[in-house]
Amino acid sequence: MTNSSEDKTATLKGIIGCSAAMQEVYRTTRLCARSSATVLLMGETGTGKELIARAVHENSPRGSGPYIRVNCGALNESLLESELFGHVKGAFTSAFENRTGRFEAAHGGTIFLDEINSMSFPLQVKLLRVLQEQEFERVGDTRTISVDTRIVAATNRELLEEVENDNFREDLYYRLNVLPIFLPPLRDRVDDIDLLVNHFIDKYATENECDPLKVPAETMQILRGYSWPGNVRELENYVERAVVLSTSGVFTPELLPPHVRGLAPVRLGIRNKKDLETLCEELVAMGIMQSTTDDADLYQKVVSLVERQLILQTLKSCQGVQTKTATRLGINRNTLHKKIEEYGLNEDVR
Repeated sequence: MTNSSEDKTATLKGIIGCSAAMQEVYRTTRLCARSSATVLLMGETGTGKELIARAVHENSPRGSGPYIRVNCGALNESLLESELFGHVKGAFTSAFENRTGRFEAAHGGTIFLDEINSMSFPLQVKLLRVLQEQEFERVGDTRTISVDTRIVAATNRELLEEVENDNFREDLYYRLNVLPIFLPPLRDRVDDIDLLVNHFIDKYATENECDPLKVPAETMQILRGYSWPGNVRELENYVERAVVLSTSGVFTPELLPPHVRGLAPVRLGIRNKKDLETLCEELVAMGIMQSTTDDADLYQKVVSLVERQLILQTLKSCQGVQTKTATRLGINRNTLHKKIEEYGLNEDVR
């Protein structure tokens, strides 16, 4: 029974953000934590899935029990099987003694399986059995071991697509997807960037025994305008670098990498044909480009369009002054002039 006066918009320990998107994450996490059902965390790399996994554990009745994390993408099949389920002496060449697996170690608590999408089919079968029967055998053993362990799994891929592509078992997907929690990318929670920047500044100022940096409006505007393909993890890295490299006590734009400031090509996050088609659809909807059907040089066309928009916006922000624009873009004036001619930007900035 919960108290009616409970603050349903309060954040979770160690997690920064109060945007509407994150409030929904907090609400769902608290609801999921109350049960022992399996949780599936979905979101891009760097969105904080491990933080939410720990929050599910700590806010659950199992919070006093063990919390065990396993990165399924960091080990090959045989090593991961031994890591998860343990092995007996002599099970394989380097098995010199019995070893307890992570599922046993997590008995009475929670096991967090990160990058679950990278797990091989044979291991998916063994995991499905654990989910259904709460039992397994160590590698090389015939004795069945029973465990009471809650599973929280995470993926940065769309698992239904993996199922359709025969890379992931459909029955395991539905067993995992009992309580789904979606972690929004940073570009969808821009209102949290100020809080995150100040949090990381305080964190790394303390670690480096220096005063917190002041953040001018110009820098914050750049940070809020960047697409953050690496999400919160990427933001944290750049803030840490700024704290270490600053000699003025101010987080100036120059402390950010060129691509964040718009001075170099931005990583578009295009990993496959579908990503490219999605981006093109968005550009068409925005009126930036025409229909892309049967275009053999689609990628280069998209890159050129993004470059054109970048140069145009920088020219406008510099009131058409080419010397200042070239400096901000990190290119020489002759190159800029050629690009302006190539993209027909003369009329657009007059």
